[in-house]
Amino acid sequence: MSEFLSTPLPNIPKSDLPKVVIVGAGFGGLKLAMKLMNKKFQVILLDKHNYHQFQPLFYQVATAGLEPSAISFPLRKIFHGSKNVTFRMAQVDHFDPKLKRIYTDVGYIDYSYLVMAMGADTNYFGSKTIEESASPMKTVSEALYIRNKIISNYERAINIEKAEDRKSLMNVVIVGGGPTGVELAGAMADLRNTVLPKDYPELNFHNMKIVLIEAGPELLGPMSNESKESALKYLQDLGVDVMLNTMVKDYDGNEVILAEKESIQTQTLLWAAGIKPNRIGGLEADNYASNGRIMVDDFSEIKGCPDVYALGDISLMTQKGYPKGHPQVAQVAIQQAVCLAHNLHKIVEGKDKKVFKYKDLGSMATVGRKLAVVDLPFIKFQGILAWFTWLFVHLMAILGVKNKVFIFLDWSWNYLSFDPSLRLLIKPKAVRPSEQKELTEER
Repeated sequence: MSEFLSTPLPNIPKSDLPKVVIVGAGFGGLKLAMKLMNKKFQVILLDKHNYHQFQPLFYQVATAGLEPSAISFPLRKIFHGSKNVTFRMAQVDHFDPKLKRIYTDVGYIDYSYLVMAMGADTNYFGSKTIEESASPMKTVSEALYIRNKIISNYERAINIEKAEDRKSLMNVVIVGGGPTGVELAGAMADLRNTVLPKDYPELNFHNMKIVLIEAGPELLGPMSNESKESALKYLQDLGVDVMLNTMVKDYDGNEVILAEKESIQTQTLLWAAGIKPNRIGGLEADNYASNGRIMVDDFSEIKGCPDVYALGDISLMTQKGYPKGHPQVAQVAIQQAVCLAHNLHKIVEGKDKKVFKYKDLGSMATVGRKLAVVDLPFIKFQGILAWFTWLFVHLMAILGVKNKVFIFLDWSWNYLSFDPSLRLLIKPKAVRPSEQKELTEER
């Protein structure tokens, strides 16, 4: 990488406008770039992928409900016709706040304003063995890997004679009782109860365990008591074994070791237990809070680092009502991006900036087919109405008319037929040694 760092990023259009460099094309970074499109700024958007990923629906890719392309949208297509937004696929290394320069694997670029919106990655809480053996779900490729792994396990299980020997292949254990874990457990239960028995009639799916493990005393921690209780009941009615107040000590690829409870045999451990902010070189240790988030002021500017901002999951903004920072959800990143876009205009005009104020729009989670829980600021409800509300909100949030149509058709077919049609085991070709290094670095 170092051979690129001393050279400028090539083919960047020359401009006299203030240059805003945005690192990360997640919800926050993409929203900011779109808000600044065709405005009096030069915007350089950097991301290690050339597409935006709709993370709330990763679990549907993992459980064969949606195809990966339905929840991914090409970044270059978003900015067709834009005269001031340039996208580059690049891996960011570090930045120099004194030179106002950021370094990537394809060269450096100078900035007037730097915005970091790199999001977060899976948190294994220091366990190297779990990190090596468990399956995370923070990218489309990881979700697709889970889909392939689950289908491959059943193709292998059907060739094993003894039912006892099939258990580790058939059992699925999910760690983390937040929305991702709950939605994943519900979707897996739907597959087991209605779809997989038709695909594999030779297997007895009464022997297949779906276990959801949560270290705390309840599911869906930030949501209302009504939603927590309903989600628990829905999962139990679907046949999910929910284990609360349970700690995972270790996992070796075949056995989940639990604290003070009997271990579970499985070759599929899906890890949705926590996140940790992605990092970039160039900040001092005192820029970070103890949980790894970057401390920012009420305008999303990094404290002690002028003209450098952080949005979304990586930032920690302490305000009245949020002494430990805002929740790490998409709406926070989106609203911070809208506020920052407004403030960048005010800075250039020499006017007063606006303090960020988070407006909680509510939260929701789906728990299998026709089951969901919704907490809005003015009402809370559960069941099939909540499920339709969840479907509508997520469908409207997807980028692109084509993607909306494809997802609507997929959901409609799955609802009517109980039979998603994406249970394909698509294995990549064998990776040459020369390619393996590149894949490892990208990950």
